[in-house]
Amino acid sequence: MKNIIYFEPSDATKFDFERFEKSLNNYAKVPADEIKEVLKQFDQYENLHVSRLVEAGVALIAKNGSEESAKKYYENYDKYFGTKFERLRRITGYLVGTLERWNDGKKAEEAARVKHSVNSSIDDATRAARLEKQALAHNVAYANSIVS
Repeated sequence: MKNIIYFEPSDATKFDFERFEKSLNNYAKVPADEIKEVLKQFDQYENLHVSRLVEAGVALIAKNGSEESAKKYYENYDKYFGTKFERLRRITGYLVGTLERWNDGKKAEEAARVKHSVNSSIDDATRAARLEKQALAHNVAYANSIVS
């Protein structure tokens, strides 16, 4: 990594290891060797957004200092993370960010809905066992458990 981008590619500045090390050591005593080890993951990049350095700094401070120090470090540099946004989800036909304004009936409907996930890391035998367990819990015959 050679350049740090703060807001726009046009404002890129040369990365200064000593400056980064000093900013971390204001919050916790972080060994230079540890910093260099973490920065190796960014060596392949010509330019790097400062938010990646802040994330690395938070992890180093949490490891060598305290969670409170890491939080203070993040709060000092969170301006580089851009505009905050609220997550929107489509739930039972509505686009929502939070469920706090829903009435009890709608909250119960959301809690009872089947949540699907795609998890390709589960092997077929495990998936089949889970489906069979769900079927038995709902008193439904499971197709693979029928022997011909």
